[in-house]
Amino acid sequence: MFSEKTRIIGAGAIGNVLEWFDFAIYGYFAITIGQTFFPHQDPVAQLLSTFGVFAIGCLMRPLGSLLSGSIGDRYGRRAALTVSMTAMAFSTFLVGILPGYETLGLAAPLLLTALRMVQGLSLGGECPTAFIFMIEHAGARRRGLAGAMATGGNAAGLLLGSVSGVLLTAVMPPEVLQHWGWRLPFLLGLPVGLMGLWLRRGVPEPPRDTGIVATPVREVFNHHLWLVARLACMGSLGTVTFFIIFLYLVSWLQLVDGVSPVRALGFSSIAMAAGLPIYLCAGWLSDRIGRRKLLLAGMAAALVGAVPLFWLMHHADPILVLVGELGFVLIIGTVFGIEPAFMVEATPAPIRCTAVALGFNLPAGILGGLAPLAATWLIHRTGNDLSPAFLIMGAAAISLVATASFRDRTGMPDGEPADASKR
Repeated sequence: MFSEKTRIIGAGAIGNVLEWFDFAIYGYFAITIGQTFFPHQDPVAQLLSTFGVFAIGCLMRPLGSLLSGSIGDRYGRRAALTVSMTAMAFSTFLVGILPGYETLGLAAPLLLTALRMVQGLSLGGECPTAFIFMIEHAGARRRGLAGAMATGGNAAGLLLGSVSGVLLTAVMPPEVLQHWGWRLPFLLGLPVGLMGLWLRRGVPEPPRDTGIVATPVREVFNHHLWLVARLACMGSLGTVTFFIIFLYLVSWLQLVDGVSPVRALGFSSIAMAAGLPIYLCAGWLSDRIGRRKLLLAGMAAALVGAVPLFWLMHHADPILVLVGELGFVLIIGTVFGIEPAFMVEATPAPIRCTAVALGFNLPAGILGGLAPLAATWLIHRTGNDLSPAFLIMGAAAISLVATASFRDRTGMPDGEPADASKR
């Protein structure tokens, strides 16, 4: 029915679509979820509790990277992808049927937290393993585009989540949306997950010309921690900006600017639709002119542009809001369109799943997962509505230094890079 190439692309990308669809709808319905699962009367306290549970799930991502990375390096990329997809599909579905605080009392937020932890574990393995799977299947001259297509699944999942939120908010009365309507997108997790498992059945493993390490986690911790640390620092900007702009911003626009939920979700949908071609163009361009200089340019743009872009979004004029958001999308698309191939090329193949997953998920779990919580707290504490921009600037500075420490290995043969770890 499908060609092998099409099936490989679908098998690699669909997990990211599901995982980020789930994370998107959680962020977009954060206020409603807070009202359902937490008894606080203060809306800010409810939002803090909701993003606190979100952060706990994200903090599980590094542990998920160790579990899935070990499976991927020892037993194959496809095995790791199957485990992560199954866990994500069922946990997402269970969030959709979980009763709220009025029914279960304290058990409701505790169960919600447990399910978010499972989702964090699965996301920690799914996202990096998927782009490794697709990049290793691509030729040396198409790694950037392949990695961009894999991470483009992130934007596609977020876009689907945003569109779902817009449609539900537009067609449902607020009381119906509050009571049960917000649950509908979560219920889609199961059928989408089953489709993903079907696509991945029979897809060949990427070619592996190097040996298999018996204990990849031990190998990484004994010999490659410097590499992992630099990968983690390089990934700081992308994750912090991604979580703030694509997940937190909808709540920020409602609470700070008084933007209606429908309009806030509409802005987000437009921005993510624009992000998809930016991902692909950045990956494609990096295959032709090199990855390092493009990454450094995107990170420098974030460092100098974060405050002006947030200032644009802090206006009543919807055009200015959209321009500010699109500016951040250009930065995110450039960074995330190039980083996957850059990380894969910088990492020895025998421990690649473990090292890349850990380096990718440490900033995502710690910095990215805490970013919405930190942004909410900073605004409430300082009274400065633009304070989330300073989080992005700090992450940009860290990423610039880390990225500059790597060589550009665009298009080079797959093997252990000269600067990989043993410095």
